[in-house]
Amino acid sequence: MNEMTHRPSIEAPQLRTLLLTDLCDSTSLVERIGDVEAATLFRDHDRLVLDLQQRWRGRLIDRSDGLLLLFERPIDGLGFALDYVRELREMGDARRLELRARAGLHVGEVLTWRNSDEAVSVGAKPLEVEGLAKPMAARLMAVARPGQILLSAVAEPLAHRAARELGERGQHLLWKSHGRWRFKGVPDGQQIYEVGEPGIAPLRTPPNTPKAWRDIPLWRRPAALAAEAAIIAGVGVGVWFATRPAPAIAFNQRDWVVVADLRNLTGQAVLDDSLEQAFRISLEQSRYVNVLSDLKVSDTLALMQRPESTRLDRATASEIALRDGARAVVLPTVASFGGNVRFSAEIIDPHTQATVYSASTDGSTQSMLDSIDEVTSQLRGKLGETLAAIDRDSVPLPQVSSKNIDALRAYALGVKAYGNGDYRDALGFYERALELDPEFAIAHLALARTYVGMDETKAAIPHLQAAEKLRAHLVPRDALYLDAWSASLADGDVTNLLEKWKQLGTLYPDYFAGPYNHAWFGTVLANRYREGITGATAAASERNPLRSTAYYLRATLHTALEDYDSAAKDFAKANTLGKAPGSAQVASLAAQRRFDRADSLMKAKSEAGLYEADRIVAITMATDRGRWSDAAALQRQARQAGADDAFSQRLYRAVELSQLGWNVKVPALQSSLRTYLDGEARNVSQTNDPERTHAIFGVLLAGYLAERAGMSGIAPDALANARKLAAGLHHPVLDDMALLVQAETARRQGKPEDALRVLDQAIDGRELFQIHVARMEALADAGKLDEAVKEAQWIASHRGRAYVENNSYQVLQSLNVADTNLSLLRAAELQAALKRNDAAKQSLQRFDAAWAPDALPGPLAQRRRAVVAAL
Repeated sequence: MNEMTHRPSIEAPQLRTLLLTDLCDSTSLVERIGDVEAATLFRDHDRLVLDLQQRWRGRLIDRSDGLLLLFERPIDGLGFALDYVRELREMGDARRLELRARAGLHVGEVLTWRNSDEAVSVGAKPLEVEGLAKPMAARLMAVARPGQILLSAVAEPLAHRAARELGERGQHLLWKSHGRWRFKGVPDGQQIYEVGEPGIAPLRTPPNTPKAWRDIPLWRRPAALAAEAAIIAGVGVGVWFATRPAPAIAFNQRDWVVVADLRNLTGQAVLDDSLEQAFRISLEQSRYVNVLSDLKVSDTLALMQRPESTRLDRATASEIALRDGARAVVLPTVASFGGNVRFSAEIIDPHTQATVYSASTDGSTQSMLDSIDEVTSQLRGKLGETLAAIDRDSVPLPQVSSKNIDALRAYALGVKAYGNGDYRDALGFYERALELDPEFAIAHLALARTYVGMDETKAAIPHLQAAEKLRAHLVPRDALYLDAWSASLADGDVTNLLEKWKQLGTLYPDYFAGPYNHAWFGTVLANRYREGITGATAAASERNPLRSTAYYLRATLHTALEDYDSAAKDFAKANTLGKAPGSAQVASLAAQRRFDRADSLMKAKSEAGLYEADRIVAITMATDRGRWSDAAALQRQARQAGADDAFSQRLYRAVELSQLGWNVKVPALQSSLRTYLDGEARNVSQTNDPERTHAIFGVLLAGYLAERAGMSGIAPDALANARKLAAGLHHPVLDDMALLVQAETARRQGKPEDALRVLDQAIDGRELFQIHVARMEALADAGKLDEAVKEAQWIASHRGRAYVENNSYQVLQSLNVADTNLSLLRAAELQAALKRNDAAKQSLQRFDAAWAPDALPGPLAQRRRAVVAAL
């Protein structure tokens, strides 16, 4: 009976939260720092434990190198574990030591009893705890990595649901499943989960041990064995592959990521836009990782029927990644810890929303850009990019952005405004950024890009020049972008500028400005229609927010190649994506003689406001249908609309002369051409004027039209002037125009064979349309009538090219298209001379269908009557 009174009283089983922790490498720690310093450290550690125990209402059951605590609720145990891991880490950082603890959290039934006072007096614990829940928590703790908090399948949902009780901190916790595990002595498999804070939690699968191992399904084991065998076989040929961390997601070069909105836990609102923009600048330096643009994210949000202001948290960013085919989400966070500012970023698998990698570094607000660079480098490495590539393609953020946080924030707001199409607001923000930091090079580049987007190219040039002076402050990609635009807006070598855009597109194929502008400038300046399809197709990627313009460009190129079905599909796609029908779409319809539909689109454009290209195509369509009075009226309207703009006046005058060159009295035309030539020669005055090449083109145009109309005296002056003005330039259009003047002069002098030799130099598939017109006449003069007929048929059949060719602001469009009709009459004349009357009649019928015989101008009507008489 006496023995029974001293036996401990065992209480009924109770449901409790158990937390077991272990201070990693504590024994070696003492050996490293010595007994005295270790005693001080452990005394501080005990104070920390006591403080946390009171804070989280825990009951300390056992303490040695590790802790065993009981809690009433799982969230209290989790709060203790999070604070313990974080504050232990900070305690170590203050001493330049690595202090890490592993922790296991489980919820289950336990048995408790109190030891007698006598037992406590000789060293026993006041309270004993036993039950199956205790070894389960111990197994979790034992398998955890240093700094890792593992939870059982029972504890995780209870703690997860209550995480909101931790306040804002609880909203940013990272949760990850490590799958099903087997524990020695436990018959059933157990799910393991990890929880932690950004930049602290390892978020890595625990290692297998003799007492705990990953429960791999049977169907996966052969693959695992095969993979292990492959690794062993490859050790001899690739130590790097054996030691390099394997990615938890299958990320490949040029894969895409979505950057979620920055989580700012510092309370400093100025960091919101500035650090997020800085992180993007740092990450976008990579040629390995592609970042989905803000514009594309906005497009996807619209498809998801969510407002543009929707915050990109883990869930939303993951949904966008899945919709747009991005491989990963990157979630940046900035927080205050122990007087420092910690920048961290997680790589998230969008399929599971689990964090697969994380990186962090601490610093001050002043050193935040360096911290971002460090984190970015870690992330790029974890995604598989080599150290050599990271070093090669990276420039320190403080050098390529701005150390002024306010300037960086103004730039970020400018980027947002530009993305929304608010160009004027964007200019204001970029200019403010430069006021705060005059050496902010990419702000100059952004201003230049914005002015180009507003079609104010002259205003862009000073900012390109300023950016060039600050070249050392540009990342490699932006330096290439600067070179390409500088070459494009200056008067220079077309081959060089196309090579610059090609180089940008080759090195950064998913930076769509490269392939798009290579295709666009190739089309406008060099008639590279077939080659342009490749660049336009690359820029039409689903990940390009401006892909509507790429589809539109590709449709224009298909029109130039007379592939009207493909053109129609691409125009429709561009319109669906928001690109309004433009002059090229009107021209494509007119090239097919679908004038009713073309008129309908032109009417809609008239109501919205016409640009120069719209007015030119309207004049061309009137000429194409033989509506001479309408064409003249549209000419007058165009001149009136551009009355306040000197360049517009020059442009419309060139269109008028090229259109009427074959249809006015010689004396009046000769006087007009001489005046025009002299005026354009005077306009060539500024080396860096983007309109300079147009003035040189105008000089050559006057010479060509004069020779075509049989006027002497103008062409030699034009050719001499142009060669002097264009010295050093390599411009395909100007080169072709010079050949045209030279060939027409030779033909008028009775040397058609010389003319053909000159013209054949230009034939490479990219030549000006008028080269074929001049060649047709030279062949006829040389007596090669069969070949002349074939050339006439080529001209008549290439209406798409006639309408699309840019030459110089499309001033030859009306003449080109008129020649597609005139070539039918010329073919009839040549076929009649060859006594091929049936063929001549067919050509004449087609000519009459284009231009009504009773409305023809006098000289044309006379030529037509001569053909009819010959038949």
